[in-house]
Amino acid sequence: MKNFLLPYHYKFVGGFLASVGIVLAVFYLFFDFCITIPVFAICSIFIETKFFTTFQTNFADELILLLVISGLGLLVFSKEKNESKNLDDLRFKSLRKSIILNTTLVLISILFSYGGAFLAVMVCNLFSVFIFYLIFFHLSKRKSD
Repeated sequence: MKNFLLPYHYKFVGGFLASVGIVLAVFYLFFDFCITIPVFAICSIFIETKFFTTFQTNFADELILLLVISGLGLLVFSKEKNESKNLDDLRFKSLRKSIILNTTLVLISILFSYGGAFLAVMVCNLFSVFIFYLIFFHLSKRKSD
């Protein structure tokens, strides 16, 4: 079976992007990090609903999510240094476990979190599958060695 993974050196790029995103997230949460720029929106719902509009906004949270998700994506979809056929099976099992765990956590959060807490869980859900996958994959890889 042919896998369509990126070359190994993309792991370094992904690690760098994710690390920068996490550092910026800390600054955003604790030090009010702000990047105010004009942005284009297909749909914007704040005080009123607007379509295909531009406006000034704090772009820091979007930048942080772009960096973290793209960095984790590169980490997940890059080859290992020593690639083997056994890793494809470990990847599949890790992906299955991470999707099951993430779905379970989303179902629990639907039942037990409301308002802003639910919104926070949904934002975390954007990258939690990647994190669970990386944890399960590296644990299973360590166990198989």
